[in-house]
Amino acid sequence: MNKYVHGYSQREAIRLNDQADSLASLIHFDSIWEEGSLILEAGCGIGAQTKTVAVQNPNCKFISIDISKKSIIEAKDLIDSKGIKNVEFQLANIFDLPFHDEYFDHIFICFVLEHLPNPDKALEVLKSKLKTNGTITLIEGDHGSTYFHPDSEYAKRAIQCQIELQQRNGGDANIGRKLFPILENAGFQEILVSPRQIYVDDSNPLWVKGFTRNTFTSMIEGIKEDAIKNELIDRKSMERGIKDLYRTAEGGGTFCYTFFKGKGIKS
Repeated sequence: MNKYVHGYSQREAIRLNDQADSLASLIHFDSIWEEGSLILEAGCGIGAQTKTVAVQNPNCKFISIDISKKSIIEAKDLIDSKGIKNVEFQLANIFDLPFHDEYFDHIFICFVLEHLPNPDKALEVLKSKLKTNGTITLIEGDHGSTYFHPDSEYAKRAIQCQIELQQRNGGDANIGRKLFPILENAGFQEILVSPRQIYVDDSNPLWVKGFTRNTFTSMIEGIKEDAIKNELIDRKSMERGIKDLYRTAEGGGTFCYTFFKGKGIKS
């Protein structure tokens, strides 16, 4: 896996937790599996999603893996601090999993495929570790689904810089729209992909702060120097774009973004 485009700073850890907290009700209301299931969380990062799905499934066991030792340590500390007992963490690579075939009842992977240079190969490996009739759940965003008020060409250019940087790093920031063909190509059956649109306006101040400001705009602000360094945009335009994104979180502003959740069964 290539370098994580957003980095591993403390600021990024805070952003990931803000994202997870603000989106939990939108993307995880149906992240429920049968009691007694053994579930692989592939690419757990700092545990931002783990803390939600593990609590929602107290009678399931999770094995949560990540390629980053630092992230695994942070995830374990987070889960321990919350008294969650049904998660085991392991340092592992999605493309070289240390489990025998047909080991897991279910596989859960959230905001990971967008960073992989070969998501099809990742699903091939993951599928081999899934029991027959087991399910896989994928959740991804799609930066191309972003729109907002007040509109701003500078903000759109800033977002495009994020898309381009991720592409250069081997990833795909617009992968959400591709979940159905990715699952189909991997041979999963009974595929269902559902859009989860987040629409933010002044009536929901928690989403204004948690998502528009602290998740999405913070993410774009975080790649400012890389975008300028790679000559994707000039500094003045990038700063204007970030300013305009923050403006959408002020009075009268609105912000829309769509996540996609895909499920499939191994037959």
